Amino acid sequence: MASTTNFLVHAFLWLCLAAPAFSLSPKFYDKVCPQALPAIKRVVEAAVHHERRMGASLLRLHFHDCFVNGCDGSLLLDSTPAFETEKNARGNLNSVRGFEVVDKIKAEVDRICGRPVVSCADILAVAARDSVVALGGPTWKVRLGRRDSTTASRATADNMLPLASMDLPALIDNFKKQGLNQRDLVALSGGHTLGVSKCSIFRNRIYNATNIDPAFAKERRATCPRTGGNTNLAPFDPTPAKFDTAYFKNLVKQRGLLTSDQALFNGGSTDKLVKTYSSNLDTFWDDFAKSMIKMGNIKPLTGNQGQIRVNCRMVN
Repeated sequence: MASTTNFLVHAFLWLCLAAPAFSLSPKFYDKVCPQALPAIKRVVEAAVHHERRMGASLLRLHFHDCFVNGCDGSLLLDSTPAFETEKNARGNLNSVRGFEVVDKIKAEVDRICGRPVVSCADILAVAARDSVVALGGPTWKVRLGRRDSTTASRATADNMLPLASMDLPALIDNFKKQGLNQRDLVALSGGHTLGVSKCSIFRNRIYNATNIDPAFAKERRATCPRTGGNTNLAPFDPTPAKFDTAYFKNLVKQRGLLTSDQALFNGGSTDKLVKTYSSNLDTFWDDFAKSMIKMGNIKPLTGNQGQIRVNCRMVN
């Protein structure tokens, strides 16, 4: 009997040691500040109502944060003598936006809660979900409890963020490094059903690609000349403020705006999934929600790690 008891005790201790110190939970703020999530939603809805494009921008902030050392709010930090901001990385410079909205959310949440209890990293995760919902997309239960990084790395951002020029093998490898599979890659790329891109990013494709619909290329060249017009914008699909399947329908017609978009439907292993999503909104929405939860769980700081920033742009 004694040996059995000892075995059970040791087994319990082993499980405690093997289990993660902390796991994210949708109910994390239910007791400490139950009004936190409704407050975030109000600010996001107001921002998206003012500028529909902001929904895509807030979604992208969460994505670009999570792909660099995990979902820790590091993207929001401004440069200091100790490090250069990730905002200057090649995948972010003059591209990521929405920081002022995050500042508004942080100020409102801290006011509602009476003190800084909601991390900037969690604000990005919730704002991404609320942006998708505000533009007619699916909802999901955001797992919460992330804490904020006390440092950032432009070099890591340069190395880890996927590029618009990537082909399918490079994209698959990029996502695999984050623990994400091909289904996650295609589903999360569907976030490009929202928003726009700059001429400088898609110019090479519309002038040099062979896997592109000629009429589409001609249409895009009208606002993106061979030289100049670098900041001219074009939508990823015909409904850039609606979370639908138009992005995937575009890919099937060889109308992907970026090289990395069309790579998902170019005779490779992801073609079948693109076709599925193009004709089945429910499947896309379901997979997108699952992949967003999975992405939001990339190396979060929890427990006593990191901090809850008072100002999302600087370390306490």
